Amino acid sequence: MEKNKTVSTDILEVQGFDISPQLTYPLFFLLLFVYFTLLFSNIGVLLLIISQKSLHQPMYFLFCNLSVNDLIGNTVLLPQLMAHILATERFITYKQCVVQAFQSHTFGSASHMILIIMAIDRYAAICHPLRYSSIMTTRTVVGLSAAAWGVSVVLVSILIGLTVRLSRCRSTIQNSYCDNASLFKLSCEDVSINNIYGLFFTVLLFTSSIASIAATYFRIAFICWIKKNKDLNNKALQTCASHLVLYLIMLWSGFLTIILHRFPNYPVLRKIASVLFHVVPANLNPIIYGMQTRSLRHKITEILKRKVTPS
Repeated sequence: MEKNKTVSTDILEVQGFDISPQLTYPLFFLLLFVYFTLLFSNIGVLLLIISQKSLHQPMYFLFCNLSVNDLIGNTVLLPQLMAHILATERFITYKQCVVQAFQSHTFGSASHMILIIMAIDRYAAICHPLRYSSIMTTRTVVGLSAAAWGVSVVLVSILIGLTVRLSRCRSTIQNSYCDNASLFKLSCEDVSINNIYGLFFTVLLFTSSIASIAATYFRIAFICWIKKNKDLNNKALQTCASHLVLYLIMLWSGFLTIILHRFPNYPVLRKIASVLFHVVPANLNPIIYGMQTRSLRHKITEILKRKVTPS
C-alpha cells in the first residue's frame, strides 16, 4: 500500500536529536559557542591573509578556500540545528532541505578536493623548492581551486538531481539535518540508480583523495630519506603534519557517517558523526594551520602584541 501512496506536502519533519529538557540549553549554548568560535577563527584567518601582502602566496590562498568552505558548510547547518534543539516541533520545507543537502555534500566534496591541491602544493614546495614559484603560480592555484569547486558542484548536482526526481511517500527526515541519503529515503520508488551513483561518487572522491595524498606524501618522505637534510626534514614535518592530521580527521569522520547510514540501528551515532564531520575540521583548520605555519603564526603574534602593547 505504501508504494502507491504519494505525499504532496512540501513540509518535512526533521527527526533531530532526542534531548532531555535538562540538556537543551547547555547543548544549545555549546553549539552557539562552537559556531561563534568557528566564525571568529575562520573570518579572522581570511581577513589576516587578505590584509597582509606577505601572506599573498599559493599556500595561504588555499587556506582561504578551506575557510570559505567551512563557513558556508557550517552556516547552512548549525543555526538551523540550534533552532531545532530549542523547538518542540522541527519542520523544514522540501526546497530548503534540498539546498541544505546540496551545500552539505558540496562542503564534503570541496574539502577533499582542496586538500588534494594542498598536498600538491606541499610536494612542489619540498621536493622542487627552486622551481616552486614557477610551478605554483597564482594562475595555477586559481585554476586548480576553480576546478576543485567546479568538479564538486557538478558531482553533487548530479547526486541531488537524481534524488529530487523521485516522488515522496514519507515526510520525516531521519537525521539531524538534510543530506542526500535522508532525502531519497523519503521515496518508496526504486532507488537503485541513486545507490549506484552514490557509491560511484563516494569511491571516486575517497579513492582520488587517498591516492593523491598518499602518492605525494610517499614521494616527500622518499626525498627526505634520500637527502637526509635536517632543515628539509623539519620543513616537511612542519608543513605536512597539520595537513595530514586534518585530512585523517575529515576522512574518518566521513567514513563513519557513510557507514552508519547503512546501519539504521544506530541513528544517534549517525547523527552525531554527521554533525562532527562538519564542525570538527572547520574549528581545527585555522588552529592547526595557524600553529603549524610559521608566517601565519608570526603575523598573529605580531598583531596580538600590537593590541597588548599600549601606543
